Amino acid sequence: MLCLREPSLGPVFGIKGGAAGGGYSQVVPMEEINLHFTGDFHAISSAHGLLSAVLDNHLYRPNTLGIDPTRITWPRAIDMNDRALRSIVVGLGGRTGGVPREDGFVITAASEIMAIFCLADGTSDLKDRIDRIIIGYDRTGVPIRAGGLGVSGAMAALLKDAVNPNLVQTLGGTPALIHGGPFANIAHGCNSLTATRVGLSLGDVVVTEAGFGADLGAEKFFDIKCRFGDLEPEAAVIVATVRALKMNGGKAKDDLATEDVEAVNRGFENLKAHAENVRKFGVPPIVALNRFATDTDAELSAVIDGCAALGVRAVIADPWGGGGSGCLDLADAVWEVLESGEANYQPLYPDDMGLIEKMETVAREIYGADGLDVHPKAAKEVEVLEEAGLRNAPVCIAKTQYSFSDDPALLGRPSGFKIHVREVTPSAGAGFVVAKTGAIMTMPGLGPVPSAMSVDLLDGVVTGLF
Repeated sequence: MLCLREPSLGPVFGIKGGAAGGGYSQVVPMEEINLHFTGDFHAISSAHGLLSAVLDNHLYRPNTLGIDPTRITWPRAIDMNDRALRSIVVGLGGRTGGVPREDGFVITAASEIMAIFCLADGTSDLKDRIDRIIIGYDRTGVPIRAGGLGVSGAMAALLKDAVNPNLVQTLGGTPALIHGGPFANIAHGCNSLTATRVGLSLGDVVVTEAGFGADLGAEKFFDIKCRFGDLEPEAAVIVATVRALKMNGGKAKDDLATEDVEAVNRGFENLKAHAENVRKFGVPPIVALNRFATDTDAELSAVIDGCAALGVRAVIADPWGGGGSGCLDLADAVWEVLESGEANYQPLYPDDMGLIEKMETVAREIYGADGLDVHPKAAKEVEVLEEAGLRNAPVCIAKTQYSFSDDPALLGRPSGFKIHVREVTPSAGAGFVVAKTGAIMTMPGLGPVPSAMSVDLLDGVVTGLF
């Protein structure tokens, strides 16, 4: 069984494109999956928007909860990349237009409703988690929960169909459950726990994904989803390419097609760090070396030999050109690890460690940082959240996906840096705390030439999606 995340319209029309795969390695129907799919994202956006609307209405009349308009932590959400909505002012419609205040949007993939949706265990738990959301603070600094607004039932009603996993298939006929879509760079990066449990009940092996490498997706899968879901993963496949290793080795992006074994060897330090990170969770890694037509035998051998020196098996795979048959050696390698019983999963840190200590543990052990540089505002936010009962929560660190550091320009395996924590926000309903680092944004922007400019509808057929 496959358990995957749903595509977001933001990347589909932005830079990265869709999330249904490519070549002979796709889930189908690709167009429908990438465009709206079953409407799950819209349901989550609507539930999030309902809470936002009721919150502002409560501020307007009569604010019996005593919410401080200057200390509201609940943003708005939309499933689109729109940089103009990152910071806005609402309530400018005059006397009946509401209470003027600063606000902003996050992309739906970063909504706490998305996180709750992906971690909830049934409708009752869904409503309880919504009620626990911290929407802001009163003027004395006491957290205000969404339960005081009384709309968890209505929000659950909007989500009643969306909570059911969606079953599609690959081009090879393998069943795939696609459900939930938080990004791993700005959210917790895993498909729904419901889908994973359904997969485990139906298949001998469940293959799931958590994007953006072992520093983001894998860490959050292990430290958040597995912790909450009592999951014990038995193997981790690290997907690598010669092209990516050459780029991490300092080769220019427009020159990746030319052979450069030395650049591969330099960039191998990045892959080595990912393998070491996975092992820190007690899970054995296997490297899937996705082959491109421009890869040379010498470059591929350099990666395989480097992995062998680490005691890690690396297997050349061709999912794009060969589909399932192009990954049979990889499947055999994974099966051998599963049969070995080598795995002994454990999270990176205990529940009772303080929030700052958890962030620092991830920064040192997974990113290779020298520690944290915590902004005084963020340090104060941590104090407030620990007093509010979130000390034992795991941390979800929002960080660039381009580097182990919080600086996207530092490729390879950088050292001698610190992670800069500028803001810490509660996701009390989801059960974790979000730390925003560097310049990472929870509302992406569009590039100069968005993918949307290539998408069209011709005689009822969608074209230009990738």
